[in-house]
Amino acid sequence: MKVLLVDDHPLILAALERVIQGIGDDVTVVGVATAEAARQALREDDSFDLVLLDLALGEVDGFEVLAELRATWPAVPVVIVSASERTSDVIRALDLGAMGFVPKRTSNDALVEALRLVMSGGLYVPPSMLGLERAPRSDEVDTEPQVMRPLAEHAQAAPHQRVATLESIGLTPRQTEVLALLLQGLPNKLIARQLGVSVETVKDHVAAVLRALGVSTRTQAVLAVSQMTQAQGGFSARRPAPR
Repeated sequence: MKVLLVDDHPLILAALERVIQGIGDDVTVVGVATAEAARQALREDDSFDLVLLDLALGEVDGFEVLAELRATWPAVPVVIVSASERTSDVIRALDLGAMGFVPKRTSNDALVEALRLVMSGGLYVPPSMLGLERAPRSDEVDTEPQVMRPLAEHAQAAPHQRVATLESIGLTPRQTEVLALLLQGLPNKLIARQLGVSVETVKDHVAAVLRALGVSTRTQAVLAVSQMTQAQGGFSARRPAPR
């Protein structure tokens, strides 16, 4: 796996490099401090599997950089690693095609799990947005950073309260393919090109997927699937080869 890190803070960049390098011997990490350096790295090397992008890059708008990366290199997933934990920033990043949003106060283990989830085809959203963070009791001090605590720590929900599974919502194989591409942030036109069908057909499939998920927008779909994949351990779908 080859990862491109984009962060203009030298200490944070070095720390992220160490954490990601520790995932395995087959991991290569390239760190850059500017958006232009990131563009240059991607232009010169098309083998990157993942980009980790900080939203605060000096005078450059990180959201504009995210949108540019997704438009220019749509096959490379981008995960935001940011000091921000505002819900509006998370939603905006997902709207622009990010495959995950990891707050910088996340623990090392949680960061690794988030990246593994994204690389397996899933979406990572901060557990606080999904209601999975356990608040500290009044008599204890919360000394550890945000982590992905296992669902086993939570009370068993009643059947009607349990999170649905992707299998239970009854998507057809084609709708599952559309969902996988939709979650990559691809617009309908590119999805149609990938699948070799018309844009109108894709619109029909997207509408059916949103109905099945019980949502009305793509961002809501991302959050819904993220909640499912947090419980299931990842989303995978057969990704069609480029046509």
